[in-house]
Parts: sequence; C-alpha cells; structure tokens
Amino acid sequence: MGERALFLDRDGVINREVGYVIRKEDVQFIDGIFSLCQTAKQLGYRLVIVTNQAGIARGLYTEDDYHALMQWMREEFHREGIIFDGIYHSPYHPEHGIGEYKREHEDRKPGAGMLRRAARDLDIVLSESVMVGDRCTDIAAANAGGLRKAFLLRGTEESDCGGSYTPVGSLAEVKSWLLEDARQPPKDRA
Repeated sequence: MGERALFLDRDGVINREVGYVIRKEDVQFIDGIFSLCQTAKQLGYRLVIVTNQAGIARGLYTEDDYHALMQWMREEFHREGIIFDGIYHSPYHPEHGIGEYKREHEDRKPGAGMLRRAARDLDIVLSESVMVGDRCTDIAAANAGGLRKAFLLRGTEESDCGGSYTPVGSLAEVKSWLLEDARQPPKDRA
C-alpha cells in the first residue's frame, strides 16, 4: 500500500541558510525542527531530507565533507529521538558545476528525481506526502512529484512562487497543519 512522507529541504528548513554550510560549527537549527519531526513520526510519516548541494558542484567542498556533516546532523537528531528514513542530495549544477558535476540532473530541484527515488526506495506514496521548503525550486519539485501538500517557509524568496503551496512563517504552522489533518476523516483531507 505504501506510506506517506514528510520531505524536508535542508538549508533554510532544517538549518539556517548561511552560505554553503559544511562545518558543524556553522549549523544553526531552525526553531521547531525537532518538534515538527517528532510529531510527523508520531503521526506515521516517514522523514526524508531532499537537498540540492551545489557547493559540491562548485568545488567548495567534497561529497565526503557533505556526508560527514550529515552524519553529525543525524546524530544531533538521534539525540532528540528522531531517525531519518532517507537522505538524498543532488551534487549537480548545470552552469556553475565543475567536472562531472556540471550538468543538469533530474535529482536537482526543481526536478522531482530525489522524491521519486525516495518513493521507490522507501515505498512512499507521493500523492499522500508533504514537502517543506524555503525556495521556489522546492515547491516546483513537490508539484512535479505530485505531492499532496507543499509548504514554503517564508524568508528566503523575495517574491511568490508559481504552483500550488501554502506559505508559512514557522515550522510550528506546519506541525499544526499535520495535527489538524490527522484529525480529519481520510475522505475530507485536503
């Protein structure tokens, strides 16, 4: 039958976006991220990170650097009782990439490749799943992937995004929506 997932962008949703984050000393977790993840897990959502990592493409850090930071982040979440079901990244950039990373790729948001891979790998039903992002590319990926709901965390984009999404000022608003949605009979969910 498949399961639903809460897809999270990393920079700007899980941690504050302060340039290309690669050192744990630079990580500042967004208010409410642990509570949101705990609530989503309690409600039966799988937790999946989907993140563009153009810093790899640009040669600012390596894939090994990225994986080391993600291991540290997983440990920080584990301390809060949270385990991610999947973590996907796109190391490509079609214009600013160097070497093998200079190319377009279906995984790079606004493409839905990471969402589709997670759906295959983790038996996720995309049409029952939710995305939280802070950029229009996150919204475009969620819409292209056929996700049920997409939230745009305000503060990064200067103008509105196209497509279907709900703007929110905090992760607490997403948590409230998840809790309210869980109280609705399945046929009444929007």
